[in-house]
This record gives sequence, C-alpha cells and structure tokens, in this order.
Amino acid sequence: MKKTSTRQLKHTVLATYLCLASVTGQGAEPEIRTDLSDQTSVAVTIYNENLALVKDARNVALDPGLNRLAFRGVSARMRPETALLRSIGDSGKLDMIEQNFDFDLLTPQKLLEKYVGESIRIASMNPATGEETIEEAVVLSTNNGVVLRIGDRIETNPGGRYIFDRVPENLRDKPTLVIQLENSVAGEQPVELSYLTAGLSWKADYVAELNPADDRLDLLGWVTLNNVSGATYTNARLQLVAGDVNQVREHLPVMTKMARSEMVMADAGANMQEESLFEYHLYTLNRPTTIADNQTKQVSLLTAANVPVTKQFLLEGSDYYYRSSYGDIGQKIKIGVFVKFRNDEESGLGLPLPKGIVRVYKKDSAGNAQFVGEDRIDHTPKKEDIKLKLGDAFDITASKKQTDFQKRNAFGQYDHAFESAYEIELKNAKSEAVTVVVREPVPGDWKMIEESSEHRKVASGTAEWRISIPPESSITHSYRVLVRY
Repeated sequence: MKKTSTRQLKHTVLATYLCLASVTGQGAEPEIRTDLSDQTSVAVTIYNENLALVKDARNVALDPGLNRLAFRGVSARMRPETALLRSIGDSGKLDMIEQNFDFDLLTPQKLLEKYVGESIRIASMNPATGEETIEEAVVLSTNNGVVLRIGDRIETNPGGRYIFDRVPENLRDKPTLVIQLENSVAGEQPVELSYLTAGLSWKADYVAELNPADDRLDLLGWVTLNNVSGATYTNARLQLVAGDVNQVREHLPVMTKMARSEMVMADAGANMQEESLFEYHLYTLNRPTTIADNQTKQVSLLTAANVPVTKQFLLEGSDYYYRSSYGDIGQKIKIGVFVKFRNDEESGLGLPLPKGIVRVYKKDSAGNAQFVGEDRIDHTPKKEDIKLKLGDAFDITASKKQTDFQKRNAFGQYDHAFESAYEIELKNAKSEAVTVVVREPVPGDWKMIEESSEHRKVASGTAEWRISIPPESSITHSYRVLVRY
C-alpha cells in the first residue's frame, strides 16, 4: 500500500473541509481583516512599461489552524496570479491553500446588480403629506435601468430610497485579496504580501538650458510617476528600474478610472542613488515618499551644470537620385539643428540616463527663458554621446540639383553602373559664419570622381563634407560620383 505523508493527508482533510463548507454553507471560518492601519512598511519598484512590484508588510493576528485572511487596501489592478504571502522570519508558519481577488467594489449600481432576484425595500415619500411609505420589492433587472416587482405591479426606475438588508460578501468597499491559509503559530506575526500590478508607471523628463554661446548647458532630470492603480502607498520605499524588461503580454482589465490628476513637485535636492541590476539600472529614492492614488508626482533624478555642448547644422540627403536621372532635387531645403553632449564625468554627468524627453530652453535678451526644441532619448549608458534634434535652422537653407547623369558599362561582379554629378548651394543669412555638415547616403559600391571639397567616408555607404559658409553669403558645393551595384 502506498504510504500517505502527513502533509498530503493534511491537504486532503482541508480540501474536504472546504468542499463541504461550500456546499452546506456551514462551518466557514470567520474572516480576519487587515487594512492599512496594520501596515509596517511598503516598498514599490516601478518599471517602465506600466508594471510595478509592491511589497506590503503588516502585523497580523491569526488563529491557529485554518484562517480566512482579507488583505484590504491592495492595488485594484493587481495581477493576482503573482501574489505571494509569506511570514517574515519564519517561512514555516503559513501554508497557503486558496486565494480570491475581490475587485468588484461597492457602489449603488453594483449593490442593485447583486440583488437581482432578491427582495429589497423601497421607501417613498408623499410630497403632499410628507408621509413615508416602505414597500417590499423584488429586483427583476438592472440592465439599462431598474425593473422592480412591487406587490402585483411592475415598475421601472421608481423613485425613492432603496433599503438593503446586507452587503453581499463578494462586494467590497476596497480591493481585497482573500487568502485561505493554515497557520501553525497563534498570535500576531509579521507577514509580507508581494505582487505585480498595473496602474503604476514612470518616465524620465529632462529640462536643459543653453548658455548664450550655445556651447554649454545646464541639465535637470525629473522622474515623473503616475499612479492609477486604485491604491495609495504611504511612506513607500521607492525604486525605479530603467531598461526594457520582457513581459508576457496579457489582456489586463482596467478596473479603476482616473478621477483627477494632481501634480506634486518634490524637493529638487532629493537625488536618486543608481546601481546595476541584472542587465538594467535601478534608481532608489533616498527618502520615503507617498504615492497617492490618481496622482502624478515628480522627484528629482539629477542636476548637472556647464555641460559642454556642440551645435551642429546638418543637411542629410537620400539615395534614390543616384540610380536615375533627376533635375531639380529641392529648393530651400531645411537644415536640421542638433546639439550633442557626452554622458561622462568630465562633462558633469556620468550617470546612466533613463529614456525620456529632453526639453531645451534658452534665455532671450531680456533674460526670459524661451523654448527652443525637444527630442526623445533612449536609455543611455555612461560614456555615450547624446544627440538632440531641436528643429530646423531659419537663416540657413540649401538647394540641390543633379547636373549630370550617365549610364556606364558594368563589368565583373556588377550589373549596373551610373555616373552622376550634383550641385548643392548653401546660403547663410546669419551675421556670423556657420559650418554645415552635408551627409549623403550613396548606394552600392561607389567612388568619388570629383569634388569641390574633400569628403570623409564616415560609413560604408555615407560620404560627409564639412562646409564653412561666411556670414550673409552662399557657397556652392559640387561633386561627381560613380555608383556600381
């Protein structure tokens, strides 16, 4: 005969007990409730993609044996399959059996829905006499309105006050995780519930201010937190993970709605501590903070002053006109304006920067900061360059045309060969000289035959020229190239 272990026997007895209790409605253990008043600490780790890990520690008084613990005040957007309750310091005290996540919250409409087919009372007042009458009614339907049977008549959306005898057990005033467990030690003990939840997210936002010469900037980084999880995390230990964490995508129901959005500005001196975590970076706020439900909060990430900057004017071409005959390629072509700086300690930075939007300002002659452009950056490690496109130059333009196109004899490994020539007129209406980078993506196997200024082959398919234009003047740059493929 196969021997049954004590642990297996215990689970069999408990399962049988639960089954009988559910059928007969008798013997169900009373519910032990724990709310935020029992909370001793809470830690929240927020990821970039609408995901957070919550660790909620509380002191809970449990009875020996079977307990039904209602853990109130959890996130309404909890992923219940990730929930784990453990006894802090002694993992053998608690034995989980079953858990249910009750997120159907108490509202007048929900209460009516739960009473479909059951009796309620309805109180109505005679406006002439002021006398109140209470009648018994049966709720027939709550679809697109209320349908009641009152005595021998059917009424829809009757006026008056609805009176209910009780609140159904599966209708909660707050999101609640109900855990069926066996406890081996009686009395109060510290426990921790950890779970993943949606409804918490963060992003990095940066504000930069250029100096008058456009060669240095001051940078301020903010972390913007958004909480629509349906719960408040008071005096939480906050950590943020920067990086692209893979998740198995599921359809998560939205169980709360944002009632309002409050912007809370935190102390600008409260910088975060950074460390590596697996293949990501972890940022820890060096003080506790409260993350209220339906709130947007900002905390300081970094500050850096006098970061060296290089400004660049860039004209970037295309590869389509190297394969066929074109005349005029473009008039008054926009010249992009970029600023570039290095994320290293020598520049006053050297912190792995989370992805986000950098908004750049510059003071006018009256000393008022004016917005001059913004760009999005990806997660940027230390000792990497950051390049921002702020817009297009107003006073610098270009015109481009193809001046010659000839088909050449292809031989060897090549099927096609074309020789073409181009002129690019660069105009500078500014009162100071500028340098424009002209970057051309040339397809195939190419060779520069003629050029008015020497190019650099910055990549296998890219030719680049740096052309200086005197103030209030123009320069025409020309080149001829052989393309084979």
